[in-house]
Amino acid sequence: MITLITYQAGFGQPSLSPFCVKAMWLLQAAGVDWQREDSNDPRKMPYAKLPAIRTAQGIIADSHDIQTHLEEQGAQFWGVAADRVLGHALIRMAEEHMYFHILMDRWGDDDVWPIIRDTYFDAIPGLLRKPITSSIRKAVMKGMHTQGLGRFDRIARMERIEPDLMAIATLLRDQPYLLGDTINLPDYPVAAMLSAAMAGPLPTALRERVSDDPVLSDYAARMTQEMGL
Repeated sequence: MITLITYQAGFGQPSLSPFCVKAMWLLQAAGVDWQREDSNDPRKMPYAKLPAIRTAQGIIADSHDIQTHLEEQGAQFWGVAADRVLGHALIRMAEEHMYFHILMDRWGDDDVWPIIRDTYFDAIPGLLRKPITSSIRKAVMKGMHTQGLGRFDRIARMERIEPDLMAIATLLRDQPYLLGDTINLPDYPVAAMLSAAMAGPLPTALRERVSDDPVLSDYAARMTQEMGL
């Protein structure tokens, strides 16, 4: 049996990380036997991050590598070959752009951060939690400044993610999933990011934008229902 090492559930999601949710959905879709093992300390994992899976061959980390492993075992996540060009672009958009907007919503908002801190780091004793996590947050925000998105205010960030959301909604206007009538590989990361955006603990511009869009919110709900998690 495969063991998925994942961040804990929270904010109505099966994991606090959309990448962990994506990994869960991939395991479900692959039809393999798996179980979860919650962890909030990824430092001993390859790449020092989660998700990771424990298999007979060893630990495999990163949701993309998990996907590759499952495909090598026979899982089929793609539809027709022609879908791969657009699908690849959608995956990169979700994982290399949309994700960082969610991160800024949670770590960069001074009103949201205390809830994130007490949820993500609840294993740290209360008296130590604030000083320890303040340095972690500082490092994360420094990384976001280097990445670039941390340099923009909320209005500018929304202007940058709006074309992503419009592109997704356009694809979904006449079909239930991004590439047609059946779930395809890009649906896993894209729907996971939209679900995470709506699962923020306090109202933000991004949360309200996705939640108030019936095409986007219904799609995320449909994927969640299909995956049974």
